[in-house]
This record gives sequence, structure tokens and C-alpha cells, in this order.
Amino acid sequence: MGLKVKELADLAGVSVRTLHYYDQIGLLTPSEVSAKGFRIYDGIDLERLQQILFFRELDFSLQEIKAILDNPAFDRKRALILHKEVLLQKKERLEKIIQTVERSISAMTGGATMHKSDLFEGFDKHQQQYADEVRRRFDPKRVAEAEQKTKQYKQADWTEIMQEWHAIYEQLAGRMHAGPDDAEVQNLISNYQQLITKRFYHCTPEILQGLGQMYVQDERFTENIDRTQAGLAQFLHEAIEIYVKKEA
Repeated sequence: MGLKVKELADLAGVSVRTLHYYDQIGLLTPSEVSAKGFRIYDGIDLERLQQILFFRELDFSLQEIKAILDNPAFDRKRALILHKEVLLQKKERLEKIIQTVERSISAMTGGATMHKSDLFEGFDKHQQQYADEVRRRFDPKRVAEAEQKTKQYKQADWTEIMQEWHAIYEQLAGRMHAGPDDAEVQNLISNYQQLITKRFYHCTPEILQGLGQMYVQDERFTENIDRTQAGLAQFLHEAIEIYVKKEA
């Protein structure tokens, strides 16, 4: 049995007014409206609300969230994996801030003197970086651009793309002994970036860096890339990091 709006509000810790507003803007429309006009939310609605709250935790606007969740390419499992990663990073940052508070209290009560840099331990730009990373991976404009290009591809096109992709992986695997900062490896990364732009969407250095991180953080990507050569995903990630820093 589904939940009425008050029941869902109590369960999720949001207000009834918020749920009404989400319905009004089309962000969370209940699957059913009873004969008496009551909104009824089912399991799919609850899962969508969970995603909304996760993205709100990262300060995404409601418009951004709606565009992401309404995109046919949205992958809930992939999103949950990323949310977990981001929250663990946020937890680590908050733990550092707590330690800074404790050291500050200790210094004020006669404890050890704090260095100037210690005063700001944990207060960094990482929280915004986490949100930016999520935006890169779920950017509706980038997904739409890729869909616009790929819907025109025929089987022969996909075969050619896979050959191009595999060729770069093979060449990178053949240069792993030289290290990720090798000039030829870096040239291959440039070719890789150009291939993504040509075949799918405009691949900025920031997007490329996000892809490199995803290759080692998402086991599905790691497993697929490492089919060419064990350790290639990590090597590709390291090579991309070097390339992006040089381009900055």
C-alpha cells in the first residue's frame, strides 16, 4: 500500500508543504491520486525522493535535480555509488574540522600552541569540488549532447568507435612500462580526449579528469578497462591527472 503525503513527509523528514511544491513543479509527482484527491506515493516515488534529498545535500538546485532524474540515461545504482563516495569524503572533512575544534579548545585552556595552518584544517574547497564532480558525471547538457550524436550512429559507426577506443587502450597498455608522464602516453591522452569530443560530447579537462577518477572508483569501469591490460585503469587515471595539470 502506498503512503499519503503526511505519512511520507513524516517518514522522510520533510514538510508536507515541500512535497506539495515538488508535485507542483513536476519534481516528485505521486503515482496515484485517490478518488478523494489524496496523493498516494509508491515505492518508485520513495526512491525518487531519496535521490532528490541526496542531491539537495550537495546543494543542487531543484531545476538541476529534475533535469538529472528525468534524463532517460540516469542510472540510480551508479548515482548511489557516487553519493556514498561523496558522503564518505564529506565525513572525513567533518572529522578534520572536529579535530580542529578540539585542538582550538585545548589551546585556549592551556594546551599545546596551534600552528597558523592548524587553525584552518578541514576548511577547504573540497565540499564544492565534491558537488562539482557529481555535476560533471550527471550533467544533463553533456548527456543530451552525447544522445544527439549517438542516435545517428549505425552498427558500422559503433564498430569503428570501439576499434578506435581499443586501439588507444592497446597503445597505452604498451607504454605502461614508461610511466604515466611519458611524452607518448601524454600524447595518447590528448588523442583520447579528442576522440570523446568527436564521438560523444565536448570533453573539457575537468570532464576528462572526472572520467579518469570514475575509471578507478567504479569497479565496472575498472574491470572493463583492465580487460586490455591489468592495471590499465589506474594507469589511465594517473596519466589523465598529469595531463590535466599540464593543461591547467
